[in-house]
Amino acid sequence: MSEVNGQDWVGRVEERYDRIDPTPVLAMARTLDDRDFMVKEGESLPELWHWLYFLPTVAQSDIGADGHPKKGGFLPPIALERRMWASSRLTFHQDLIVGKKIRKTSEILKVSEKQGKTGSMVFVTVQHSTYSEKGLAITEEQDIVYLPMPKIFTPPPPNSVPETLQWREDYSVDPVLLFRFSALTFNAHRIHYDRNYVTEVEKYPGLVVHGPLQALLLMESAKKHNPGRKPASYSFRAVRPLFDFDRIAVCGQLKSDGSHHLYTVNGDSQIAMQAEIVWR
Repeated sequence: MSEVNGQDWVGRVEERYDRIDPTPVLAMARTLDDRDFMVKEGESLPELWHWLYFLPTVAQSDIGADGHPKKGGFLPPIALERRMWASSRLTFHQDLIVGKKIRKTSEILKVSEKQGKTGSMVFVTVQHSTYSEKGLAITEEQDIVYLPMPKIFTPPPPNSVPETLQWREDYSVDPVLLFRFSALTFNAHRIHYDRNYVTEVEKYPGLVVHGPLQALLLMESAKKHNPGRKPASYSFRAVRPLFDFDRIAVCGQLKSDGSHHLYTVNGDSQIAMQAEIVWR
């Protein structure tokens, strides 16, 4: 499996500890251009904002050429050059509270190799369980995909957003937003801020909008259009890349059971990320 027996890594567990400091919460709100948001210890942390914690604090000498931590730490050292967060499935059991201590356990559930249009791909599925002082708060399965480095950028096939949308809102993305989000999540992946690297090495036509940023924008949009409702579960999957030069929009589509399909789309109304939120 790409020169690594991935099954040897299945079942590997890592445990980390942190505290929900309010400063990153306020910084995230301002990065999302919310001028009025204020945060106090004892208040609930917005959903998905737990990504501001348990950051990958590796030494500079342990960073690889792409800006990610070098392979072979917790994750298996897959030989394929490109590494991306492909999808996640989350369940929210209880709120996390600003100012409180938290704990996270991570376990590698599966390593699988598939053949795609660009060649071999390896998927690593990791389950993260985040605990508050009261017990399990968030369960998340995350799929990480490893791909070969392309010679040219080949966009995915067209996948248009449905016409039966409940809402569609334009959202402005630029390199400064991408840099601030990278800094807040301590994500040094160069595709998000280094234009020479992303165009010359990874062959993308522009800076890539983070998958987690898109997922967070969709979550915030869904909550705005459904005031007072709390998410029970949330899943998302990257479909095609978005770039800093794209005109993007966040969209919601009501389902018959009261849940919502969510989409980020580019200026051609092609889906970049699709998500689903189920309410409590």
